[in-house]
Amino acid sequence: MTRQFVFSSESVGAGHPDKLADNISDAVLDAILRTDPKARVACETLVKTGMVVLAGEITTHAQIDYSQVARDTILDIGYDDDAIGFDGRRCAVVLALTEQSP
Repeated sequence: MTRQFVFSSESVGAGHPDKLADNISDAVLDAILRTDPKARVACETLVKTGMVVLAGEITTHAQIDYSQVARDTILDIGYDDDAIGFDGRRCAVVLALTEQSP
């Protein structure tokens, strides 16, 4: 019996919501590790028009403004106007972050 497979893949650009979410999570991790290299970080990001949700568990001594990190990342990518679907200055940023258990 011959098995047939279909191979598919997806490639997304920097402005795609999945890529934007990955970039925000990476920026949060980078910001924390610059100050606290022993931090423990499990941070996920969800992006929807006009809203960003940061959720997960973070244990660190670093003092990070997570909302500002998200906004700066969004603006760096070029989302700076509601007319193009997203404005990093005006979007809602929801934080659902707790400390990791020991």
